[in-house]
Amino acid sequence: MAWLLDRERIKLGVHIRKMNSPGSPVYRYAENIWPVAAILGLSFAATSLVHFYLGAVLLAAGCYWWIAKVQPDIKDGVFDRASAWALQSETHFDALWSQGVLSLFAELPDGTKLAATRKENWRSFIRDLPPSEDEPAWEEAA
Repeated sequence: MAWLLDRERIKLGVHIRKMNSPGSPVYRYAENIWPVAAILGLSFAATSLVHFYLGAVLLAAGCYWWIAKVQPDIKDGVFDRASAWALQSETHFDALWSQGVLSLFAELPDGTKLAATRKENWRSFIRDLPPSEDEPAWEEAA
């Protein structure tokens, strides 16, 4: 399957919300908790020490920073870590697939788009993909 991903014949989808939750093998507490704690702490300190308006402005700026900068970085990091963890072994991939965390997408040369989710068998999805002209048949590549 890795050669299909490398050649971009299929794309791997990851359910970010499920993987960015406590208990997930790729969840990192620090990247989720410290930025929010810093925003709230700074806003609270500014409100109590200076004025409500300064605290509100800092809270609004912190929320913008969180949405514009931090969240996309977290999303990319979770996707990268989850993809790497899933592709480490077939056991990891099967475990995440059975939980509905992973999905596969393919666009055929004729423009037909295919998707496989938890309900489908990912092995048969890959096996049923027609080979392109420059790639060997599935049986030869495996």
